[in-house]
Amino acid sequence: MDRLTSMAVFVKAADLGSFAAAADALGLSGPMVGKHVRFLEDRLGVRLINRTTRRQSLTEFGGEYYERCRMILAETAAADALAASRLAEPRGKLRVTAPVHFGRRCVLPAMMELAARFPDLELDLSFSDRLADLNEDGYDLAVRTGILGNLGGVAGRRVASQRMLVCGAPTYIERNGRPERIGDLERHIGIVYRRSGLIPPWRFHGADGAPVEVVPAFRISMDDLAAIADAATEGAGLAWLPSWLIRDRLEAGQLVELLAGQSGLPYDVYALWPSTHAILPKVRVATDVLARELPGLMCN
Repeated sequence: MDRLTSMAVFVKAADLGSFAAAADALGLSGPMVGKHVRFLEDRLGVRLINRTTRRQSLTEFGGEYYERCRMILAETAAADALAASRLAEPRGKLRVTAPVHFGRRCVLPAMMELAARFPDLELDLSFSDRLADLNEDGYDLAVRTGILGNLGGVAGRRVASQRMLVCGAPTYIERNGRPERIGDLERHIGIVYRRSGLIPPWRFHGADGAPVEVVPAFRISMDDLAAIADAATEGAGLAWLPSWLIRDRLEAGQLVELLAGQSGLPYDVYALWPSTHAILPKVRVATDVLARELPGLMCN
């Protein structure tokens, strides 16, 4: 006999006070209820229920075993509920925030794939470089890149990595020369990205494998990656940009990749959600789609 089923029958018999009542509640015969209880008693080698013609009561060990069985059955039900939630069809509104250009170029196509697969899902997409607070601003999911820092109350999953590279226009290189090593960047002018008042350093693999961070001298900072690419194309300075953003400019010869043998450290891409509750089916499927689709959308 199945031990878990016998535990459930035993608990029901103890709760209702008789085998007959348990049989009615479970749709079993009275003898079958007794068989389940005897199966447990034989397996354990100890009596669980004192039975007479007029009443039944739990033995001392039966009372302790009853409490453990209740906990086991509750945990089993919780596990089944978790599986059911994972298999549930995602529905309702899914609020997603992502950086502007990465969101339009890479996240949006992945979300369109999600919408096509799940017609009961309503997407509310926000593309902004502002670092939204998921819990306060009511977002279900945030897509972020780079170093995350301290994220209290948030859970996440790495879904992709974007390759970062140094680039410059041919006109800039003709005037200022080509940097051959990371240290050469000190003699060049950069166009840097500014996010929430901070300027992320350009990050590279050092000779010993440890990360090397560089913030070049600059006269221009912007909070828009596409604008930085435009300025770099005009020869205003060198830029450190994701490869997916400038792929067309590289192929057209408008920009040239520099320090190719010392490629920058990849910026990881994360899907984040509030950790105050179990991951919702709509968030889980969205994260799965991002992990599956983003690498192809970002590749060279």
